[in-house]
Amino acid sequence: MGISSNSCRFPPKFALLSAFVLLACFTAPSVGSGSFQSKNEYLYGRFDLQLKLVPGNSAGTVTTFFLSSQGEGHDEIDFEFLGNVSGEPYTVHTNVYAGGKGDKEQQFHLWFDPTAAFHTYSIVWPQRIILWNADDWATQGGRVKTDWTKAPFVAYYRNFKIDGCPVGTSGGSCGFQSQTQELDAKGRNRMRWVQQKHMIYNYCADVRRFPLGTSAECKRPRF
Repeated sequence: MGISSNSCRFPPKFALLSAFVLLACFTAPSVGSGSFQSKNEYLYGRFDLQLKLVPGNSAGTVTTFFLSSQGEGHDEIDFEFLGNVSGEPYTVHTNVYAGGKGDKEQQFHLWFDPTAAFHTYSIVWPQRIILWNADDWATQGGRVKTDWTKAPFVAYYRNFKIDGCPVGTSGGSCGFQSQTQELDAKGRNRMRWVQQKHMIYNYCADVRRFPLGTSAECKRPRF
């Protein structure tokens, strides 16, 4: 499955200036969270993780998978899986931060049951292009609160895999084989289908939120 923000192109040296750590976390308000992260920092690469999300009434929970830079000038690429009441679909919330600024959210309803089996979620970061008190906001904008009688809320992670270039290696010596990868025709068609059929929020179309105009990438062709 591939879900991404609009193609966000960064300055040519961006990948050389920002080192990323892969992190994953499950959170539930007032209870704490479990998390893990990669041992190395990466300039770019492909990051895969298999997830099976919290079943049943998962309102107020957030299961995450994201890349984050260290230090000042925060950069981040997010997958956030927002729980819901029983019978309602999970929402996947994506965002991209560059230089400490985000506001690039998109949201999708999943067209499969992410709680019934493990599914692989990937972030592909070539050199130049990117293919929380949750109870207050995670489910339907905070209208639905966590039902603690349904606890514990359990999400499962497995097959944490990275094919990337760690900091300190040159592009010619690292093992990442897709440094210049872009979506092919099949990938573009799949992305178009997801955005047309399952997208429920797109920051590029939110003129109320951005009355002075949206970000520059919103003016570029999406596919």
